[in-house]
Amino acid sequence: MRVLVVEDEQLLADAVATGLRRQAMAVDVVYDGEAATERVDLNDYDVVVLDRDLPLVHGDDVCRHIVALGKTTRVLMLTASGDVSDRVEGLEIGADDYLPKPFAFSELIARVRALGRRSTAPLPPVLERSGITLDPNRREVVRDGRPVQLAPKEFAVLEVLMRSAGVVVSAEQLLEKAWDENTDPFTNVVRVTVMTLRRKLGDPPVITTVPGAGYRI
Repeated sequence: MRVLVVEDEQLLADAVATGLRRQAMAVDVVYDGEAATERVDLNDYDVVVLDRDLPLVHGDDVCRHIVALGKTTRVLMLTASGDVSDRVEGLEIGADDYLPKPFAFSELIARVRALGRRSTAPLPPVLERSGITLDPNRREVVRDGRPVQLAPKEFAVLEVLMRSAGVVVSAEQLLEKAWDENTDPFTNVVRVTVMTLRRKLGDPPVITTVPGAGYRI
């Protein structure tokens, strides 16, 4: 899942990003509304965690911009105000969910995951394919009844492949969904991660390489 965190309090923004990355999400971070509009124009995000009170461009205007793009990106709006009128206003301008500060991080994760599921075609919370069961909420993977311990990026790649339901996923698409914008597009990190993932999942192999196209399960 690709997430953009937009928050002018840098310590909070970086803490949120670190926590989401530990949940095997690819996270970009910006600290003002102008940078946020530039990022959503360039990248396809599943979820934008958006502070309402931003410098340069207000969070409301960023939200309107995201809605106007017509993408499937979902917006979780954050605010220091817990007033009902503020929540209603945020939802009316296009936000998909609303979370007042201070918030429990576990609730933030749950809301981001719920919105991420809404940004794609409907799928069950627990994914099953080719003898593999993947539970994104519990961060658990089981292969033919055997628990499989995966690193965050391995888990993220496997989740993208399983959500594609047999459709070929290119290396570029895996970079887009499982890594952040700081990753070198010419790196071999996808190939290495897939190789390690195959080894951990064991035999018979379930991840197929489609020459010149990408990977699929």
